[in-house]
Amino acid sequence: MKNLKKILALTLALSAALATTACGSGSAPAASGSASGSGADGKTVYRMLDQIKESGTINIGVFSDKNPFGYVDENGEYQGYDVYFADRLAKDLGVEVNYVSTEAANRIEYLQTGKVDVILANFTVTPQRAEEVDFALPYMNVALGVVSPDSRVIDSLENWDENDEMIVISGTTAETYLTESYPNIKLQKYDTYANAKNAIENGNGAAWANDNTEVIAFALQNPGYTVGISTLGSSDTIAPAVSKGNQTLLDWINSEIESLGKEQFFHADYEATLVDTYGLEYEDSLVVEGGAAAQN
Repeated sequence: MKNLKKILALTLALSAALATTACGSGSAPAASGSASGSGADGKTVYRMLDQIKESGTINIGVFSDKNPFGYVDENGEYQGYDVYFADRLAKDLGVEVNYVSTEAANRIEYLQTGKVDVILANFTVTPQRAEEVDFALPYMNVALGVVSPDSRVIDSLENWDENDEMIVISGTTAETYLTESYPNIKLQKYDTYANAKNAIENGNGAAWANDNTEVIAFALQNPGYTVGISTLGSSDTIAPAVSKGNQTLLDWINSEIESLGKEQFFHADYEATLVDTYGLEYEDSLVVEGGAAAQN
């Protein structure tokens, strides 16, 4: 009987030890997760300001094919208006920057899944997007524009030929605006800026609708094309975006933008990255200093 009791006691002790070990190994992954915050939807994840500082690196989503705003040069280095700003953010935060190449359609997804801490990819502020991400103060003005070949300049959408197609990039405000305001216009959708540019160059569409900054740059850099519509729809702003609910990072970025405005940082950014494309003519109309967007 005594031996039986000893065996039972040892069995219970061993079972308890195994249960404790199992619980310990199961909880470790959750404790080591990269996100320190989560959105009200229970799905959005993000790193708060202190965690980014502690890690020594901030992950910033930028375009890699949208010259002169975000692109990779011949040396494999990120360059452009958004990148110039991102470099300064990282410097003033005291961390290194890890650039994550993004496309228009996955900017919100990259924030919601914690793949990036900030999006600086020519992101136009809209009410619909503001329901899914938090926008900081603006740093640029923008509207939609339409570019087309000189052989047939599109200067109005009111008498659109139903046989024609408009080139757009998926996930952009151009796609949303045309779908809602001109449902009769057939859209030819592409995932990247490079593919959209190739399409207009190859004559695959009658025109290309996108941010006016982009189509103006395209026309200036490519003889044979004209921006027939320089302002389509309302005038908007470009701003950094963070995950919904990431208040500590949002507050810091807003404070940073206000401080940078005092030194006319974004004018310096324009002159370093955009002046070769646009000249000085567009500087004051495009640049937003200190978050004070132009009233239109």
